[in-house]
Order: sequence, then structure tokens, then C-alpha cells
Amino acid sequence: MGILEIVLPVAVSFVITVIAGKLLIPALVRLKAGQSIKEIGPTWHMSKQGTPTMGGLMFILGIGIAVLTAGWGDLQSGLHNHLVVFLFALVFGAIGFVDDFQKLRHHANEGLTAPQKFFLQLAAAVVFVILMRRDGYLTPDLYIPFLNVEIVGIPWIVYMVFAAFVMVGTVNAVNLTDGVDGLATGVTIPVMLCYVAVSAWYGRTDLVIVSAALAGGLSAFLIYNFHPAKVFMGDTGSLFLGGAVCGLAFALDVPLVIPLVGLIYVLETLSDIIQVIYFKATHGKRFFRMAPLHHHLELGGWSETKLFCVFSGATLVLCVLAFLGVMNRYPM
Repeated sequence: MGILEIVLPVAVSFVITVIAGKLLIPALVRLKAGQSIKEIGPTWHMSKQGTPTMGGLMFILGIGIAVLTAGWGDLQSGLHNHLVVFLFALVFGAIGFVDDFQKLRHHANEGLTAPQKFFLQLAAAVVFVILMRRDGYLTPDLYIPFLNVEIVGIPWIVYMVFAAFVMVGTVNAVNLTDGVDGLATGVTIPVMLCYVAVSAWYGRTDLVIVSAALAGGLSAFLIYNFHPAKVFMGDTGSLFLGGAVCGLAFALDVPLVIPLVGLIYVLETLSDIIQVIYFKATHGKRFFRMAPLHHHLELGGWSETKLFCVFSGATLVLCVLAFLGVMNRYPM
């Protein structure tokens, strides 16, 4: 595997996303596609009201073009899993786009209902698992990182339920993390770099392409999304990223790596769950100052820049550990 197979999708995705941003952000401003801010969030977030949203379209475009151009040779040779992973993430992005569009149309912070989003996401997860199984890239064996052992012979129906739960949970956890300028972007970049390394180590050139394209597109998006953000990715972008995070883990057949590379996503989600349970159990008391976790830390004096640096840096360290934990799954 040559360095060009990594650099090309990164470069193509980066350049296209930067160009898309120059064109899309002014268009979103003209269309008044501004974010509605929840009143229950930190009061200073109200200053973000009206910032263009649906910016995820920028990096989705860049990543898509990179996957097709850099992966054209693989497609001609019959390798198409990079395209399947991208399309899987794209389905979630489409769900997010509909959600964002509904919010803009009704000038509210709520779009699709929770049951609507859940069933659409569940259907996408089931179809993806079926396709990965059909192509022989997904086994019913569960590899345990670091221990280098497998739980073998899991019934497919049980594995299907497990996979659907993990996928839908991951997608929504990434979405929940997208509450501070650049946070979901900054946390997901090292995750994609980890997937690049794992894919290369396993000899999965097709998955190197899509993970490298994601790293490039997100790096470019960060130019516009870092504090103070000129654009938000919206549910269009965050659900797409969630689909990519779990889709690549399953395509590499190491789904148990997700809690490690995505520990920030997990903590954000757990903080929200704990807050709700504690609030109901104590009849109105709060465990955190505010949920999810990034808002709790904000109210404790953390700046958005500090949150970005600490969460992204912690994820980078976790991703290095994750690579060491799964490198013996399919050694070079």
C-alpha cells in the first residue's frame, strides 16, 4: 500500500470541502438556514442563533467525490465496500437532512419525531449488516481488543440485534456530542485517523480510502466550524459522522473498538441518561449542572476552545490505544 492511497483521498476531500464551504455558507445565509438554539442550553449560546446549519453537506460532498475518485480502481476490480460504508453513512446524513429541513421549515429546534428517527436508523443498520455479511466482511464472531480472543458462533439474529443497538446508539451519541463549536469535528478526526491506520494494517485499501477521505473532509470543515463557528454541521453532518464511525468499525470487523475510540461520545450520552434518571428519581434535582457533559463543563468555566482541545486530545490518546488493541485481529 503506497502513501498516495492515503494522501489522495485526504487531499481531494480537503480541497473540495474548502471550496464547498466558500460557496455553501453564503448560500445558507441567503436562504436564512440558521440554527435555532434551545433555550435550556447555556445562555451565552443564544448568541449563536442564526448561524448557518446543514454545513455537513460541505464535507459529505468532499468525502463522496474523494471516495469515488480515489476508489475508482477498487470499484473496477470489484471492491466496493468503501462505497457501501459511504452510502451507509449517507443514509444517516439524509435522515439528518430531513430533520434539519423540518426544523428550518417550522423555525423550531425539533424536526423529525424520535420514533421516526429511530425506525429509519434501525432500518439502515439492518440493511448494512446484511450487506456486510453477504460480502463476507462481517462474521458472527466478536473480537475482544487487547485480549486477542473471539466470542465465536454468535447466532446471526443475536448479532443483528447487537449490531443494530450499537449502530443506532453510536449515531445518536455522535449527534449529542455536536453541541459546542468544532467538538464533534475535532473528536471524530482522530477516530478516522485510527481507522486509516487499522485499515492499512489489515491491508484493507478500500477502507483506507473512505476513512482518509473523512479525515480530510473534517479537517477542512474545521476551518469553518472551529470557535467561533461560521457554520454548524447540523444533524445532516452529525448523523452522517455517526454512521461513518460505526460503519467503519463493523466493516473492519472490530465493533468493540467503538467504546474506546468513541469514549467521549459514550460519556456525553451517559451524562444525559444519568441526568434524566436522577432528575426523575429525585423529583427535580440535577446530577450535573447541565447535560450533556460538555454543557456541565461549560457551566464550570471551561471555554469552548478548552473543551475542543481536551476532548480531541483525549480521543487521540484513546485511538492510539485502540490501534494497539486490535492490531492482532488481522496482522500484516
